[in-house]
Amino acid sequence: MDYINVIIQAIVQGLTEFLPVSSSGHLSVVQHITGYSGETALVLSIVLHLGTLVAVFAAFWRTILGMIKEFFLMFADIFKGKFSWREMNSNRRMVFMVIIATLILVPVYFVKDFFTSRQGDGDIIFEGVAFLFTAVLLFLSDKCSDGTKTGEQMKVKDAVAVGLFQCVALFPGVSRSGSTTAAGLFCGLEKNTAVTFAFILGIPAILGGSVLEIGDALKSDVELDWVMLGIGFVIAAVVGFLAIKLVKWLLDKDRFKIFGVYTLLIGVLCILGGIWEHASGVTIASLFGK
Repeated sequence: MDYINVIIQAIVQGLTEFLPVSSSGHLSVVQHITGYSGETALVLSIVLHLGTLVAVFAAFWRTILGMIKEFFLMFADIFKGKFSWREMNSNRRMVFMVIIATLILVPVYFVKDFFTSRQGDGDIIFEGVAFLFTAVLLFLSDKCSDGTKTGEQMKVKDAVAVGLFQCVALFPGVSRSGSTTAAGLFCGLEKNTAVTFAFILGIPAILGGSVLEIGDALKSDVELDWVMLGIGFVIAAVVGFLAIKLVKWLLDKDRFKIFGVYTLLIGVLCILGGIWEHASGVTIASLFGK
């Protein structure tokens, strides 16, 4: 582990966790090119994901606090017999929608290796195809960015659709934020609601994934540099916060397709790079002395 590698991966994680371009896909490609993998890479990945989790709380703290408040008030209303599904406000309905969408993801985690095994498998062609899939989603969502449905108007079927897209995003190269935001737009959600729901939905997904990976990391004998990990954590959090602001601005300005163009290009480059490696028998990492 060295500072330059950690800083690069922290910036990549912070940007790509929230920009709809796939953080897992980019980290997989960066690790493939640099030859940086193994248990050390796993620990670093966990720390960087937790850093981006802080960014979500910082960017949406008002909504998150409102949802936490409504979560407890909901139980009080149930106890008093005053609970009403039809009369829920935006924050309370958002709590239910996040729970529903997250529950869809839970069974998939039992077979998560089927998805995550593609990362670090020594081949980036799959990531390239996944990037192209993300590009298609982003181009299509750009055509559906005029929805009017607010948080109070979200339905269970909307949460189910977003949850299913989040499952597909477990593949490296398929953007979680991009696919869930696109799903929200496909369902007719207005832009701000689609982005807010997509990013807040990422909290249990990121936290749950990190907890599961921590178990594997604790079993390893890797010597950790806590100062270096701390630097990566802070950089990922700050860059992630700025990335969230950028996504909201670009979507509001109808420029979401910029990310579609980017993922299309990087997808093509990954596929071409993978084909070149297979044809030449030489890895890209070896060109950098790795």
